[in-house]
Amino acid sequence: MTLWAHPGLAAAVASEDWAALFRTYRQLTGVSQTKLGELVGLVQPDVSAIERGRRRVTSVEVRQRVVTGLGIPSELLAAVGQRSGAVPVPGLALAGLAPDHDLLERVTGAVGDAARVDSATLDWLDRLLAEHRRAEDVIGSRPLVDVMRRQLNTVVELHSGARGELARRVVRLAAEHAQFLAWMAQDQAASAAALGWYDRAHEWALEAGDADMAATTLSMKAHMAWSGGRGTRCVQLAEAARWSTPGASLGVRGMAAQMEARGHALTGDADHTHRLLDEAQDLIGRAAEHPEDEPPWMYFYDETWFSLQRGMAEIHLRAWPTAVELLGKGLAALPDDYRRDKTWYRACLTHALAGSGEAAQALAVALEAVPDAAAIGRPHAWNELHRAAALLLRRGAPEGRELVAVLRAHD
Repeated sequence: MTLWAHPGLAAAVASEDWAALFRTYRQLTGVSQTKLGELVGLVQPDVSAIERGRRRVTSVEVRQRVVTGLGIPSELLAAVGQRSGAVPVPGLALAGLAPDHDLLERVTGAVGDAARVDSATLDWLDRLLAEHRRAEDVIGSRPLVDVMRRQLNTVVELHSGARGELARRVVRLAAEHAQFLAWMAQDQAASAAALGWYDRAHEWALEAGDADMAATTLSMKAHMAWSGGRGTRCVQLAEAARWSTPGASLGVRGMAAQMEARGHALTGDADHTHRLLDEAQDLIGRAAEHPEDEPPWMYFYDETWFSLQRGMAEIHLRAWPTAVELLGKGLAALPDDYRRDKTWYRACLTHALAGSGEAAQALAVALEAVPDAAAIGRPHAWNELHRAAALLLRRGAPEGRELVAVLRAHD
């Protein structure tokens, strides 16, 4: 049974009882009031006040953050909307996510009348999404989340005025926006929201007949399982990405193969890991020969990226020198303005160096990563640095205590 199938949660959504919703969600997931607040953009005292009935949720903007942050399924929200007289967009219902129209006009001013849909408008939105993806590489996800939510609402509004192939393009574009929102939620460790967006993106991809996006969403859910240390689930989701969408591009299939490899690496299965990594590398090489056949969100997928992914797999297998070599090679090739990725892979390299017994070098790399990890607010990099510090401490390296002190100073 999925989380949102729980009768207590379903009843709370149906009655819009936010106090019961917060209490039940925390009981089922075990998250603290502070963590719940991080998911929905509220401070802990406000969460407590809502749970105790001392504060009501009346703002559309706060309601939107709760819906998105907790990943409340659209079918539950659609039922609420129908009772209140709202009419959801067929196939693209996002009840409760009313956009700020002034901001929408600034962000997507070229759209104009939402009832008018043409290829030029959709081309413009495609380009805008591509620019936002590349901006996120540099500035991180945090500044872009609200912009992308509102931009998705613009796409949803276009659906009612689209017909035929244009309608299919709108659904496909909505899937791409939802996948990007899922990635940004995952980047900020908002797992419930990320899963909700990935599920929505997958559903829209299937509706649009987009094999590349359908496979990508499954691969990214595999990535979430990998991030949570669930190797078997990572393998299962990556297998689904590989075999359930035979029409996917070579690059998308390669990404699924390397995700399956990383799942096997988590379980310590070196043979399956290396076989699948070799298969993924072959797919990458063939994809590079025809980049025009790859979907736009795969722009980052190249030999540099694969070297870094392979390095992470070798960390799980405790092949420390190989991991150091691969991560160092990949980092050297990453553009300097890719702050987010450089931060994460420097944290991984710190871990690999600590495992190799190169404590002084591990500390030096960590000190390069800490300022950006603190500024960008990327929890995964921060956690990896803590794991490296713990490994140094277990090995009795004094650099471990120094790294712990630095991390505490920025916590």
